[in-house]
Amino acid sequence: MLLDGKVAIVTGAGRGIGREEALLLAKHGAKVVINDLGGHFDGTGADNRPAQQVVDEIKATGGEAVANYENVADFKGAKRIVQCALDTFGKLNILVNNAGILRDRMIFNMAEEEWDAVIAVHMKGTFNCTRHACEYWREQHKLGNLLNGRVINTSSDSGLLGNVGQPNYGPAKAAVATLAIVVDAEMQKYGVTANAIAPVARTRLTVDATPQTAAVMTVKEGEFDIFDPKHVAPLVAWLSSDDAATVHGEVFRVGGGCVWLMQGWHTAATVSKKATGTPPIWAQKLK
Repeated sequence: MLLDGKVAIVTGAGRGIGREEALLLAKHGAKVVINDLGGHFDGTGADNRPAQQVVDEIKATGGEAVANYENVADFKGAKRIVQCALDTFGKLNILVNNAGILRDRMIFNMAEEEWDAVIAVHMKGTFNCTRHACEYWREQHKLGNLLNGRVINTSSDSGLLGNVGQPNYGPAKAAVATLAIVVDAEMQKYGVTANAIAPVARTRLTVDATPQTAAVMTVKEGEFDIFDPKHVAPLVAWLSSDDAATVHGEVFRVGGGCVWLMQGWHTAATVSKKATGTPPIWAQKLK
């Protein structure tokens, strides 16, 4: 199987995209840590049932999985997620950073706490888990244990393209895409790859938290459901495998059976002016 013998962590794996990713990784032979705090889409509350239900589904089909309820935004908690994989399955090969919340608000209405909460889960949470996983892979590499580590971060169209009402979520999602590029550059010599995906899928964050998108993502009975989160999982499974060893620091948009390779900031036009000390009125020529 594609991931036979691999050990994976999937954060936010109790529902939606994370659930589908975890199920498919397990189907392809990986042993999976199902991490999910079980809170609401805004990050409040906690519930052990979503993570445990996914574990039960995997075990019912003959796979191996364990539930973990740590909060990725907690630095020490993220270390415990990695340790859970090591204690339960003896190693770690794959980290899928998927956990996320929403606190949407226009910039002029956004409270500091709404900014902090979203940045904590998406940006810091992705950093926390990645940092501890990379420390482990670096140590193992020095000992001669090549684990072919894989990091897959979850970005968003909001981060890559921008979206009104998400001045916290969008920048956080842009940051985790960039983090994948940086981590990949730093960790290549240790046999690790890091990439990012931007899913196009129906989840609590795209429907429950943003009801205005529900109508857009409604599919008539019998039609191909391009917004089903299960269409995101195959790319993640492949990026997690040894077959993707040459894929470094890429960002993919994925959904509905399609994959788009995304590219970041690039020069669109250039104007040169050697004069200094005056307002750059000449820059209008770039338009």
